[in-house]
Amino acid sequence: MRTEHLLDVRIIEPKLKHPTIFQRFDELETGEQLTIVNDHDPLPLYYQFKAERPEQFEWNYLQEGPDAWRVGITKTAQIKTVADVLVDNPKAATVFKKYNIDFCCKGARPLDEACAEAGVRSDEILQEIDKAEEIPQFNMRANEWSLDFLTEYIVNNHHKYVRDNAQDLENLADKVAQVHGEFHPELIEIAGIVSEITEDLLEHMEKEEQVLFPAIRTMVSKGKVHFPFGSIRNPIMMMEDEHSEAGQGFDDIRRLSEQYTIPEDACASYRLLFEKLQAFEDDLHQHVHLENNILFPKAIALEDSF
Repeated sequence: MRTEHLLDVRIIEPKLKHPTIFQRFDELETGEQLTIVNDHDPLPLYYQFKAERPEQFEWNYLQEGPDAWRVGITKTAQIKTVADVLVDNPKAATVFKKYNIDFCCKGARPLDEACAEAGVRSDEILQEIDKAEEIPQFNMRANEWSLDFLTEYIVNNHHKYVRDNAQDLENLADKVAQVHGEFHPELIEIAGIVSEITEDLLEHMEKEEQVLFPAIRTMVSKGKVHFPFGSIRNPIMMMEDEHSEAGQGFDDIRRLSEQYTIPEDACASYRLLFEKLQAFEDDLHQHVHLENNILFPKAIALEDSF
């Protein structure tokens, strides 16, 4: 028999409603149900659950107005995602990269699903993560930072890295393609992808710095804000789509280069190109992880809490 817990949110201060609901939900055992009573349809809460507790709950309307809404939120078996693992333990990045498990653009996938695709068991991955050594650039707990600080960190580290390296990387890719393209035609395609990625990322970062990040900082300092673009979800969805495009570009580069395999006739510039591509991709993974898996979900949760 399902155990039910009742919470009448009509008597809770508005800014505390969602945090209280999530606290009560997290305290449930698998199979238990939290029934909330509200004076309006709590649909925004549903979308917050979809963002923050994906595949961990069942949502059922028990009463739909006119004076009260009752919703049963049942806790299902918790499914750990790739992003969950990395947020809990930054060392996981090295292991995920070893098995080509995408932890940024596809971080919301269940860990079991991602591991199956990579041909490894999830329990083996978790054991390897526990034994992994710390890596300096991931030896941080970004999940504990304030949102305004996190936006500044991203701008001053990852945005700066892209701006400092984009043009040099594009020039080097063009140079190597011109010299070796006759016998390695894939380099011509790689150069085109590099040009597209760098151009798109520079435009992408401007939108984050001029629109999205200031909006997040405004919410942190002022609370509820009415933005001209509507919900903070709207620019976030756009940024996530652009992240996916950049990630797909590097997937294509890896495929074309056979995972950055250096051919026997490679010159120093050829080798340098592949080294810089890998470094650029590594930084992009960190960059997108901080946004997709930490900054964006927390910004949505903050907006929903008002």
